[in-house]
Amino acid sequence: MTSTTKREVLVSARGLEVHFPVRSGGVLRRTTGVLRAVDGVDLDVYRGETLGLVGESGCGKSTLGNALLRLVPPTGGTVTFDGTDVTAMGRKELRELRRRAGMVFQDPFASLDPRRTVAQTVAEPLEVHGLHPGRQARAARVRELLELVGLDPAVAARYPHEFSGGQRQRVGIARALAGEPDFLVCDEAIASLDVSVQAQVLNLLRRLQRQLGLTLLFVSHDLSAVRHVSDRIAVMYLGRVVEVGPAAAVAAEPQMPYTRALLSAVPLPHPALERSRQRIVLRGDVPSPARVPSGCRFRTRCPDVFEPCPDVDPALQPVGSAPGHVAACHLHGVVGKPVQRERPDEPVTAGDPAT
Repeated sequence: MTSTTKREVLVSARGLEVHFPVRSGGVLRRTTGVLRAVDGVDLDVYRGETLGLVGESGCGKSTLGNALLRLVPPTGGTVTFDGTDVTAMGRKELRELRRRAGMVFQDPFASLDPRRTVAQTVAEPLEVHGLHPGRQARAARVRELLELVGLDPAVAARYPHEFSGGQRQRVGIARALAGEPDFLVCDEAIASLDVSVQAQVLNLLRRLQRQLGLTLLFVSHDLSAVRHVSDRIAVMYLGRVVEVGPAAAVAAEPQMPYTRALLSAVPLPHPALERSRQRIVLRGDVPSPARVPSGCRFRTRCPDVFEPCPDVDPALQPVGSAPGHVAACHLHGVVGKPVQRERPDEPVTAGDPAT
């Protein structure tokens, strides 16, 4: 794994928000609240690295990945790509961004058009962006891309239903690489695959990242997979990034109680160690992103909650011994923004209902 010291930032988010209106009322629907899918995220992705983004289902990981590519419109904050403000881009600039920044989708069965051959699917970005003009040049490029992802170029005339899930995902990766991108968002790219196929796709992504100098955002709920493929790991909870650091440091010395709980849920391959290790079982349910707790949003489930947690929204601060390791937790010092509680008399204990 490579160090991120003094490396160039390719993608940066500052105060990024993606909020969706909550509506009710049957036919006469009215807005009754806001669902905070992404709620004030600060995050940097360095050129040439793989950043793993991990968290429970519903924490906002996929929405964050989509917002970085402006596939969903941000409602606040900024995103910059290679120094250019993505949130201010017009149609022409966005078209160029779509060439330089692509996505590998979660479901390889739904992300491919069943009526188009593999050759047509992989060649589509070449046609849209005017790359490798001419039928023969594009056909040669399609063959090259298929070989790059480990597929026989002879399958180019086949349709998606003729492939396994792992093969379809390789086609999706080839399509994402067709525009010769600098940045790829892999959104739960192995979640729909068998375990043995997951390992093959992970190894393929690692090889491509090194071979092509790609920058990857690898989104997953599987910490073991994220740890295997990533240079750094960012942990997300309820719309907010709560810990970021080198993959080895986050895995060996997690500084946020939520990260420790996630790591304790990763199964160990050794039966004796698996039986003897201590698991951290979080109390209560994840609060609704439409009703986020005051202060630290993890406090309603945190086993280490104490007095500042309901009253101060923690900011990311340096923690641990590894450079670049930060966490948003008052256990490392009370740093953050004071907030107003709706119920000032609310007790400070793990498992409290969200305010």
